[in-house]
Amino acid sequence: MNLKDLFGLEGRVALVTGGSRGIGKMIVEGLLEAGCARVYIVARKKEQVDETAAELGDKVIGMVGDLSQMDGIQQLADELASREEKLDLLVNNAGAAWGEPFEKFTEAGWDRTMDLNVKTPFFLTQKLTPLLKAAGTPERPAKVLMIASIDGMKSNPWPTYPYQASKAGLIHLTRRMAAELIGHNIVVNGIGPGAFPSAMNKAARDNEELVKRGIPSRRVGVTEDMAGGAIYLLSRAGDYVVGTTLAIDGGVVNANIGAGNFVDPSGG
Repeated sequence: MNLKDLFGLEGRVALVTGGSRGIGKMIVEGLLEAGCARVYIVARKKEQVDETAAELGDKVIGMVGDLSQMDGIQQLADELASREEKLDLLVNNAGAAWGEPFEKFTEAGWDRTMDLNVKTPFFLTQKLTPLLKAAGTPERPAKVLMIASIDGMKSNPWPTYPYQASKAGLIHLTRRMAAELIGHNIVVNGIGPGAFPSAMNKAARDNEELVKRGIPSRRVGVTEDMAGGAIYLLSRAGDYVVGTTLAIDGGVVNANIGAGNFVDPSGG
């Protein structure tokens, strides 16, 4: 076996939710470099979807949908089933964050965050399981990748209560769904990103010099970091990793022993 066999994704068909920007787009770029035949991306804003699809080329197919609602989830699953006989890779990346003071935190913010971050990946995976089963074999299983956060692995001082709870819930849901689906040749794992500059993580995007002081690696994450982790878990290299959420965070969760000038890198 060579490295191309181990890490290559030649011919695979993938779907990345929230794939038009941020971490989702980083993963899409990695999938393309690894050889995916087609990568579907879905997001709410048509302009962003169209822009990213045009930028990344003909192998990227843009779809518009609101995955915070069950009818949107079903619509996406039906549309994909009309185009593809099987789905090799599903990346559940779409998510939301909401921050408000504890005393004033609203039900609307709570519900939107919990729904999109926990309910959506569960039900989208459920609806797409027939396509994943059609793709998976013992020799080459289908893959589901949940994008959680290091905020589900440790406490964050920001007032993003449902975000932190939802990401911790998603990490455990990853374990439970992995146990459910491994018998169908579908491997489920997760990634817990740290500080990657994006619209969701404005702290890393707008205050990089400050944020990196709290990261043992002394830098924020870049596309290669996220793409590398995703390719590992989605390729043959990660077939024997099941139900695990990998922190890709420069050591914040597992190698941070100094707190003197700590600045939380996740930014909520």
